[in-house]
Amino acid sequence: MSSPSLTLYQKLVDSHVVKRIDAQNVLLYVDLHLMNEYTSPQAFSALKDKARQVRRPRQQLAVVSHIIPTHAESPRMIRDAASLLQANNLARNCKAAGIQLHDANDPLQGIEHIVAPERGLIRPGMAVLCGDSHTTTYGALGALGFGIGTSEVEHVLATQTLVYRVAQTMRITIDGALPYGTSSKDVILWIISRIGAQGARGYAVEFDGSTIASLSAEARMTLCNMTVEAGARAALIAPDATTFDYVRAHTPSLDDAAWNAALNDWRELKSDPDARFDSEHRFDAHDIAPFVTWGTSPDQAIAVDARIPSAAAQTTPEAAASLQRALDYIGLDAGQPIAGTPIDRVFIGSCTNGRIEDLRIVASIVAGRHVAQGVRAMIVPGSGSVRRQAEAEGVAATLRAAGFEWREPGCSMCLAMNDDFLTAGERCASTTNRNFEGRQGRGGRTHLMSPAMAAAAALSGRITDVRTLETQS
Repeated sequence: MSSPSLTLYQKLVDSHVVKRIDAQNVLLYVDLHLMNEYTSPQAFSALKDKARQVRRPRQQLAVVSHIIPTHAESPRMIRDAASLLQANNLARNCKAAGIQLHDANDPLQGIEHIVAPERGLIRPGMAVLCGDSHTTTYGALGALGFGIGTSEVEHVLATQTLVYRVAQTMRITIDGALPYGTSSKDVILWIISRIGAQGARGYAVEFDGSTIASLSAEARMTLCNMTVEAGARAALIAPDATTFDYVRAHTPSLDDAAWNAALNDWRELKSDPDARFDSEHRFDAHDIAPFVTWGTSPDQAIAVDARIPSAAAQTTPEAAASLQRALDYIGLDAGQPIAGTPIDRVFIGSCTNGRIEDLRIVASIVAGRHVAQGVRAMIVPGSGSVRRQAEAEGVAATLRAAGFEWREPGCSMCLAMNDDFLTAGERCASTTNRNFEGRQGRGGRTHLMSPAMAAAAALSGRITDVRTLETQS
């Protein structure tokens, strides 16, 4: 009897099943568990109350990233009392359990979703969990990654397993060359605007097609990182030569024998040709343009040369009310062009777009130019390694010469849990992943866009189509 045809997601789940609980739920083995300072304290406290130990400390890694200030200072100091308590609790818990921690002044400190891949800890075929929703990032390297809650963090620490409800499967195929001025950030904003913020709810999404194959490993991370903003439970890209080159470059400790053995396994990590998906979407890359959000949800996005939609064009009263509430908060009017909207701040960084490739793109655009008068523009590398690489390559010098603040690594203004935040009414061009009300600061107004588009906004002082920047200079 022949084996059933399986999707990549199904293969990854099956290879990590410790026990099948019922038709929908399994006990899943976890290869690597990542932690940060704000989702782990309760889990450690619960373990202590139950007199339980961390089962496999070497398969955990912790970072301090969300609450840490990013202004230049040596040594870095956390002055907010509540934030310092979180960082100290994490350090104490990790020391007691024997877990490696990259704390505030560790050279490898950074955002978990940037630190783990660059350290070679993420490899095809793994199951990687973290108490953070953007753990879907790791699907870019053919690993099953997803976020978990605090009680689940406790379960993983205690058992190195998780009771897991299996997702449905969705394939999104995109073919064709990306148009000039577009990137993977535009691709994912475009997709979310098409299928909606709940369009992939309950699904593990696999990306396929020639457009996806053309993306770099870091661009794929951006794509998978933001797939959770469509409600996805996981995002995956089958590993290929691009994946293998990235992983090899970041795992120099593997000898040739171990590497070749791994490659033989990794090449099988793909959906079978006749595997059936529960849902399918197919798109043409030629339809994609530089995108920017106009509202308070990542799916409220349009091409930069389009006009903001109106309530009258919505299909339901609920959709019309949601649109109007978003416009009231963001301070824009239906029917007006999004291009030309003045901005006060620019933030380039986060686990979505804080990698070296992102910073190189920005530097290539702003070289020899300067941030517009009255605009405060910040660059926050996603890790200490990214920061040092940018400085060694001259990228940082180019950014500073253009008037950008060059900051220390961290989550920074992505979620305003630190001292980088918007004040009420400030409008920000941001390379982050969420534009919810108050996400970057109470009353702050966020427009999500690519690093290239954020660079154009910084130079012009308004939301600007990066494709027209040359003619405006």
